[in-house]
Amino acid sequence: QVQLVESGGGLVQAGGSLRLSCAASGRAFRSYTMGWFRQAPGREREFVAAITWSAGSTDYTDSVKGRFTISRDSAKNTFYLQMNSLKPEDTAVYYCAARASSPATRLWYTYDYWGQGTQVTVST
Repeated sequence: QVQLVESGGGLVQAGGSLRLSCAASGRAFRSYTMGWFRQAPGREREFVAAITWSAGSTDYTDSVKGRFTISRDSAKNTFYLQMNSLKPEDTAVYYCAARASSPATRLWYTYDYWGQGTQVTVST
């Protein structure tokens, strides 16, 4: 049973930074793709970033390129989303997700496991 446990959300002023963590357990993740999605009130779930566990290949949605960085620590079975230069439009519930194959995709329904979500609020 794969489990994903998120941490690191909170309230931050515009221009600030936050780091989200997602601790994964339940199996080896060498062939997995790990992703971050977000959902703001009244909006659909949106792809943010993804990384392949073995190769470390990354993908980002255009609105976060240059500001967000996805990474993973194989020793800790944890992956991260470092968010810098945050904007009010980044406000959302952020979810980590795992897909039991590669390559990375941006489609939320191709991911097999999900974290519980963590609120990120960026104030003006």
